[in-house]
Amino acid sequence: YLYAKHDGSLEEGFELVSHPATLEHHLNHVPWSEVMREAARMGYRSHKTQTCGIHIHVNRDSFGERRCRQDACIARILFFVDNHWSEVLNFSRRTSQQMNRWAARYGRKNNPKEMLDSAKEKGLRYTCVNLTNEDTIEFRMFRGTLRWNTFAAILQFVELLCDWACRLSDEEMDCLSWHEFVPKEGCCPELVQYLKERELYINEPVSAEGEI
Repeated sequence: YLYAKHDGSLEEGFELVSHPATLEHHLNHVPWSEVMREAARMGYRSHKTQTCGIHIHVNRDSFGERRCRQDACIARILFFVDNHWSEVLNFSRRTSQQMNRWAARYGRKNNPKEMLDSAKEKGLRYTCVNLTNEDTIEFRMFRGTLRWNTFAAILQFVELLCDWACRLSDEEMDCLSWHEFVPKEGCCPELVQYLKERELYINEPVSAEGEI
């Protein structure tokens, strides 16, 4: 399921990389919870460091066969992330300084197409959604974790965002509020739990386990 790599951005430790898989496969077949428990037992810290992050690659062809269709969906993703930057920053668990260094904001534009054109022109890797890879886009916003619920919530968040971007028009994406975006109770239970813990959901405060 996984292989280990050296990562020059880490001060200590190593990077775990998964082979390509669906969300369902990650949640139900890859033994992430066991890996995380063992890593914590061995003294790895993930969240409790300044450099560790979770990067999620999504195939470009999952947005459609034609490049123009792919670009339109990716443009709406960039636009939503910038529209809701404060919520994304909270969700990520990174500080503003960490985000600026590893997953910087592109900067507000008038519409999704302008966002995408600006991102392509800049051609930067250390951005919130990295577009420099040929076959994938890379979500770089999230701080590392060895807590299963947080990890599952991140995967579900990325899939949800991609799904909204594929279903809505540019105008509809511009009008999409954060509370319309998040799933309803009963859907994506890990994501809903995490959103409640981060006070990103309309709810009473809930208790949360400490991050690892």
